[in-house]
Amino acid sequence: MRNFFEKLNSSVDNVKNKPAIQRLNITSQVFWNLLLILFVLLIMLTLFAGGTGAGYFMSLIDDQEAYSQEEFQNEIYNYEEISGIYFSGGEFLGEIPAELERKELPLDEMSDHLINAVISTEDEYFFEHNGIVPKALLRATYQEVSNASTQTGGSTLTQQVVKNQILTNEVSFDRKAKEIALAMRMENYFNKEDILEAYLNIVPFGRNSDGRNIAGAQSAAEGIFGIDASELNPAQAAFIAGLPKNPYTYTPFAQGGTVKDSFKAGLNRMNLVLDNMRDNDFITEEEYKNAQDYNIRENLTEPTESVLDDYPYLTNETQSRAKRIIREDLLEEAGINLEELEEEERQSTRQQYDTQAGNELASGGYNVHITIKKDVYDAMQRAAANSEWYGPDRQGEDGMEPEQVGAMMIDNDSGAILSFVGGRDFNQENLNHATQSRRQNGSTMKPLLAYGPAMEQGLVQPGTILPDVPGEFNTGDEYKNYGGSYQGLVTVREGLKESRNSPAIHSFNRVDHDTARNTMLDLGFTNLAPAEPYPSAPIGAVGTTVEQNTNAYATFGNNGQYNDSYMIEKIETKDGEVIFEQTIEPEEVFSPQTTFLTIDMLRDVLESGGTGSAVPNMMNFGGDWAGKTGTTNDTHDSWFVGLNPNVTFGTWIGYDNPQGIEEYYKGLSYGARTQQIWSDMMNAAYEADADLFGTDDDFEQPDGIVRQTICGISGKLPSSKCEEADLTTTDYFNEQFIPTETDESLESEPFVTINGSRYLAYDSTPSAFTETGVSINEEYFDVEKVEDYLPDDLDNVTPDREAPNNGRTPSPVANVSYNGEEITWSEHRDSDIIGYRIYRSNGSPVGSVDENNHSFSIGGGSYFVTAVDSMGRESSKSTETESYVDEDNTLEEDEEEQDANNDNGSLEDDNTSNSDTDENADSENETDDNSSSEENNTENNSDDQQGNDSDEQDNNENGNSDNEENEDSAD
Repeated sequence: MRNFFEKLNSSVDNVKNKPAIQRLNITSQVFWNLLLILFVLLIMLTLFAGGTGAGYFMSLIDDQEAYSQEEFQNEIYNYEEISGIYFSGGEFLGEIPAELERKELPLDEMSDHLINAVISTEDEYFFEHNGIVPKALLRATYQEVSNASTQTGGSTLTQQVVKNQILTNEVSFDRKAKEIALAMRMENYFNKEDILEAYLNIVPFGRNSDGRNIAGAQSAAEGIFGIDASELNPAQAAFIAGLPKNPYTYTPFAQGGTVKDSFKAGLNRMNLVLDNMRDNDFITEEEYKNAQDYNIRENLTEPTESVLDDYPYLTNETQSRAKRIIREDLLEEAGINLEELEEEERQSTRQQYDTQAGNELASGGYNVHITIKKDVYDAMQRAAANSEWYGPDRQGEDGMEPEQVGAMMIDNDSGAILSFVGGRDFNQENLNHATQSRRQNGSTMKPLLAYGPAMEQGLVQPGTILPDVPGEFNTGDEYKNYGGSYQGLVTVREGLKESRNSPAIHSFNRVDHDTARNTMLDLGFTNLAPAEPYPSAPIGAVGTTVEQNTNAYATFGNNGQYNDSYMIEKIETKDGEVIFEQTIEPEEVFSPQTTFLTIDMLRDVLESGGTGSAVPNMMNFGGDWAGKTGTTNDTHDSWFVGLNPNVTFGTWIGYDNPQGIEEYYKGLSYGARTQQIWSDMMNAAYEADADLFGTDDDFEQPDGIVRQTICGISGKLPSSKCEEADLTTTDYFNEQFIPTETDESLESEPFVTINGSRYLAYDSTPSAFTETGVSINEEYFDVEKVEDYLPDDLDNVTPDREAPNNGRTPSPVANVSYNGEEITWSEHRDSDIIGYRIYRSNGSPVGSVDENNHSFSIGGGSYFVTAVDSMGRESSKSTETESYVDEDNTLEEDEEEQDANNDNGSLEDDNTSNSDTDENADSENETDDNSSSEENNTENNSDDQQGNDSDEQDNNENGNSDNEENEDSAD
C-alpha cells in the first residue's frame, strides 16, 4: 500500500512538472486569489454598509425612549375616547361633543368578519411576524428612494398602533426608524390579540352620519350602519376595513353628515378587501358574491340627535364647568399661578390651558356626574317654553328679539344646582341667561345688603323705624320710591314688605363700607369694582347673574351659611377613578338670628300688601315660603326669588338688549308676569318631584329670638313720650341686641304749622296758634321734612327745628271785605305768619284762624283783621269793613252776639283751627298727589340720566335707585 502511494505521488509530480501544466496552475491560482479578494471585499462592503446602516438607524432612534411594558400600556391603551354626562340619578344624558368620536370595545365583541377583513388587507402576516415584515420594509424603502409611482407601504398593524398612539404622522426616516424599533419592542410585551384590539379601537374611519369624525370599530359600525361592531356582515366589514387607507376619501358622508352623491372610491376599496378575504379563505365564494351584491348606500344609518340637540344649554354648561375644573388641575400640575402673571401673559396662558383642558375633557373618556335632576329639569324646560306670559318681541340691535328668561334652582343645604332654564330658544340665542348674563338685581338686593348686614351688627331690627322720604346719595344723585309714594316713617319690616327704597338706603348707610363690601364678597358677588358697593347698591345697582343672586338667597335658606353653587358632582375616568369630587365648605355670613329675622320679613312680602302677594295663589302647592321681588330702572329687568327651607328658586325676565319691559301685558303687570312664570315653573317641578320641596318643613326659629317692644326711632326702650307719639313697635328681636336704656330723647313741645310744615313754637308764640306734640331728635334720621310725609295717625310728631322768623312786625292784612255772611282777606306775603285775628271795630276780639285760612264767618257789623307771626308779633289793623243790619234788630241782640263771641272766642278759635286743619290736610293730600305725579314725570324723564342697566352700571359709580312696583294688586 505504501509503495502504491509513493508511485502515485511520483506520477503527479511528473505531470505537474510539464510546462503546459505549470502555466495552467499559475493562472488558476491567480484567478482563485482574485475571487478570494473580491469575496473578502464584498463581505467588508456588506459589513460596512450594514454597520453604517445600523449606525444610522441607531442615530435615528437615539433620542427615543425605550418603553417598559407599563409605559407601553399607558401610551397604547390610553385611547382618546369620548366623555359622557350623567344626571344626578345616574341616568346617561349624552356625550360631550368632541372633534373625534371613539368608543372602546373589547376584541371578543367585534365581528370576526371585521377582524378577517383587516388582517387580509392591512397585514396578512400579522400572526407570523415579530412586529415588522423585512420584505415589505425593503419594498417600501425602494419605492421611497426610487420615487416609484406606486407606494404600497410597509407598516404592520403593530407599527400603525405605535404611529397613532406614540409617534406622529410625520413622513420621515426618523419617525419610521422609531416606529420599527418600538414595534419590535412592543411585540415582546403584548400578545397578538391585544395589539389587534388596540388597532381596531384606535384607527380613524372618517365621518359618521352626523358629520362627526370617528375612530375605532364600534364608532364606525354605529356611525355608518347604525349597528354594533359585533353585528357587521362581510360587506359592511369589508367597507369599514377599507376606510383607514384614506378615511375621508372613502367615507360615504360629507361634512355635516349628508351622504355623498358618489363614494365610488370607497366601494372599490371594499371590493378589494372582499377579494383579499376570499383569497385568504376567510369567506366562501357564495359569501363573496352576496357581499358584492350588498347595497351599501341603502343601508347607511340616518343622522342621530346629539346631546346638543336635546340638552343644548345643559351640555354647554357642563362642558364649560368641567373644562374649568380640568384646567385648574393642569395649571396646578404645571405649578402655574395665573394671579402672579402679567395681564397679557395671564390671558395667553389661560387660553392655552383652556384649549388643552377642552381637548382633555372631550377625548379623555371621562364620566361627568352633574347635580341636575332630569325630571325636574325637563319639566321646567317645558313650562318655560310653553308659557304664555312673556311680553311682546321688541326691536333689538340685530332685529326683533323676544323677552328672555333665566331661572335657577339651588339646594339650600349644599349649593347644588338642581335645575335651571337658560333661555327660551337655544337656536335663536345660545347665551345662558341663568349663568352667563349679568343684569342688575333690583330690589332683590335689599335683604342681602341693605338689611342683612345692619341687623347682623344690631344697627336695625325688624321693628326699627326709618325715614321714608325722598333724598340724595352722598354723590348728589336723587333717590325716590317707585311711584313717589312716601309714609314719612316706616319700620324695617314694612319697608321691605312694600319694597320701599328710602328706608333701605338709610339702613345701608348705617353700615360701614368695608363691612358691606365683605358681605357682598361672602355672598358670592365677587366681580366687584374697587369702590363697590356704590351708594345705590342696596336698591339693586349691582350686576349679577341669576345663579349668583339665587345662591346668595340660598344662604338665608341654609341658616346663614353660604355655599358655593356647583353643578359638577364628580368627574371620574373610564376606569372609575375619581379625579374630582365637589366638597361642601359652608361659611357663615349671617347668624341664625339674623337669618330668621330676614326670612320672617320676607314671608310678609308674600302676604297681603306685599309686592309678591300674588304668588301663593299662583302656586299649586303650599309650604313655608319667603321671597322678594325686584325691578331695575326703566323696568329693564324684573326678578322674583323665592325660597323654602329646602330649595331656592330665582327667575329673571328682560331683553338681551336692555329696554323697558311691557308695563301691562295680557292683563298682568310685568311684576305679576314674572311671578306667574316663576310659579308655572315651580308647579311643573313639583309635579315632577314633590319630595324635592319638603312642603311639610318650616323655617325654624332659633334660640335668641324674642318679641320686644322698643321706641322705633331710636331702638331703645320706649318712654311714655314715645308711646304718646305712637312710635313704639313690637316685633321679633335678636336677644343679643335687646336695649337696656330708655329713650329720653322725646319731649312734649308746642308747635306751629306754617305753609303745611311743622315747627317748634317760641316762648312768645301765642298759644291760640299752637298745638302740642312730641319732638323728634333729628340726629336719628338726618333728613329734612319728615313731617311732610307723615300719615295722619302721626300728627302729634314735632320736628326738632325752629319756626321761621323774619325779624319784623307783619304789615297790615290786605283786601279785607265782607259779604254779609263772612269776612275774607288776602294771604299775607310774609313767610313766618302763623294765623290771623278778627276784631270788631271797637277793638274787641271776635276770633282767630290759622295761617291757611283767609275767611271767617260772622254776623253783621264793622270789623278788621290782623296777622300774627311766629314770634307773636301782630300787624296793625287792616282797613275796616262793615255790613249794615236792619233797624228792627235791637241793641240787646247785638250785645248778646258780642258777648257770645267774646266768651267763646278761644273755643271758636280751636274749632276753627281744627276744621281748617282738616281742610288743610285735604289740601296737602291733593298737593302731594300732584307732586307725586310731577315726580313720576320727572323720574321718567330723568331715568336715562340715571340709567341702571347692567352694562352701564358696572362702570358707573353713581347708578340710579331701583324702581320697585307694588305688585300685590296685579294678579
